[in-house]
Amino acid sequence: MVITEEQELSKAPLPLRLLAHFFSYLFHPIFIPGYITAYLLYLHPFAFAGEDDRYKLFKLASVVFSTTFFPAFTVLLLKQLGFASSMQLRTQKERIIPIVASMIFYFWAFYVSKNQPDNPPELVQMLCAVFVSSIIALTANNFMKISLHAIAMGILVGFFIMMAWSSVVPMGVFVAISLLIAGITGTSRMLVSDHTNREMGWGFLTGLISMLIGMLVSG
Repeated sequence: MVITEEQELSKAPLPLRLLAHFFSYLFHPIFIPGYITAYLLYLHPFAFAGEDDRYKLFKLASVVFSTTFFPAFTVLLLKQLGFASSMQLRTQKERIIPIVASMIFYFWAFYVSKNQPDNPPELVQMLCAVFVSSIIALTANNFMKISLHAIAMGILVGFFIMMAWSSVVPMGVFVAISLLIAGITGTSRMLVSDHTNREMGWGFLTGLISMLIGMLVSG
């Protein structure tokens, strides 16, 4: 009997699988746009320079509501109505409505940010990438259960690579951190989900391509 790599990973010790679940939730795709926005607001020295804390909190809340709260509420509502068996959306069919709904929320976040002149281009590019990735994810979902976590990690890594390429601010540490997070998240998903290497790889590539499109379209 041949034991696949996925079957071997599923036999990981319980503490390791619990840790993998923790990182899967901590770096869930719906949180990544908010994390990147928080970086631009509170860590980047120039993106929102001169803005007060009240403005920054409002900006972060507006992004989180569109990219985190509304998608999560949609999935919760679908579960309560019986359209999804769990919040994890384990089948391709269960993913269709949440992805379409998220696409609408992501487009709105991108559209609003693009029409606010006080927003730095990096924020607009990232939100554009998130919207583009939802379109690609919906298309890919017809052929395979592409990893949404991997897509988010591709956007995360692509964002910081883009920043390192175009910014005068040293970004080596943040690129390294994003790669570490991507590695931890990818490993965690292989431990506690039924994703294959192919689904993870295409997901990460989708995220990178989406970030590139976002940079080109909104640059």
